[in-house]
Amino acid sequence: MGRIVCISNQKGGVGKTTTAINLAASLAAAERKTLLIDLDPQGNAGSGLGIDKTQLTGSIYDALIDGQPLAELVHPTELRFLDVVPATNDLTGAEVELVGMDKREHRLKQALDPLKRKYDFILIDCPPSLGLLTLNALAAADAVLIPLQTEYYAMEGLAQLMSTVELVQQRLNPKLSVEGIVLTMFDPRANISHQVADEVRRVFPQLVFSTVVPRNVRLAESPSFGKPVLLYDIRSKGCEAYLGVARELLKRDKARLRRGVPSPRASAPAR
Repeated sequence: MGRIVCISNQKGGVGKTTTAINLAASLAAAERKTLLIDLDPQGNAGSGLGIDKTQLTGSIYDALIDGQPLAELVHPTELRFLDVVPATNDLTGAEVELVGMDKREHRLKQALDPLKRKYDFILIDCPPSLGLLTLNALAAADAVLIPLQTEYYAMEGLAQLMSTVELVQQRLNPKLSVEGIVLTMFDPRANISHQVADEVRRVFPQLVFSTVVPRNVRLAESPSFGKPVLLYDIRSKGCEAYLGVARELLKRDKARLRRGVPSPRASAPAR
């Protein structure tokens, strides 16, 4: 059964889609069959993997709203082991349309169930909000991976997200765990980056990945070419970082299976 990991943070501009694209590509490079679901109406995860949104005849919207089989919406990428289900602007109205639907928080889970045995990992790129689309991702996922920019206000947003994860565990998805926190946009020259990294590690010592993703020009350029950084500049620091994140994820997954116990549950820091 494929492990479903949603990549979520309600704050925008934290490297969430960058993490989704490049972690998926890194897992595929490790020959793990990977599916990336673009659940963000901006559709950047699909375009970042070379999908032309103007040529699409279907998207994740059709699976959520019309019940179209997800297998019919899967697109291959340049990487042999990586597929993607893209999003279009149609997804913008999905939040409103989902409100009146039966089992509205579980539409994505129902759509994913037939594909879980085909993939080793299914990654979900969530929108920068905690609305019904993100709730669908959290209800379908085995775990949530949190990209966290090493900037001011990071901890405040993290506490809110952890509280949301706890509510989802209680009401929608008891098996949901927190896979970990990936520190992004790290600038070694800035004191604030070091301060935020140290504070997050102090509060969540078991959750923070050792690999830190730096600010990197090649990482920022690659989406404009429709490629993950792995195919754009494999020697860049951004590529090295996401390969490191993928190695850690695989190591954690192997250790979890060996122990036969669930991943750490969410725990919001004391206020």
